[in-house]
Amino acid sequence: MKTHNHKPMPSLANDAAAEHFIETADLSKYNLSDFKPMHFEFEPKTAALNMRLPQNLLDALKIKAQKKGIPYTRYVRLLLEYDVTH
Repeated sequence: MKTHNHKPMPSLANDAAAEHFIETADLSKYNLSDFKPMHFEFEPKTAALNMRLPQNLLDALKIKAQKKGIPYTRYVRLLLEYDVTH
């Protein structure tokens, strides 16, 4: 069985360093299996939504968001965005 000796990912201080790394690095030499999809939010949040939920639903949302490593309000926004775009 073949084993892979992957290089550790470097710490990139800014966008310019990240762009240079992507342009010049051989990504096959790095272990990217722990990478997760990332959503970047560029549009300003100009509207607010206030809703009442059963406590158990809010608790479940917070648990799911915590597992994803994001604030629960962002998780709810992602769910809404997904629903209206699919």
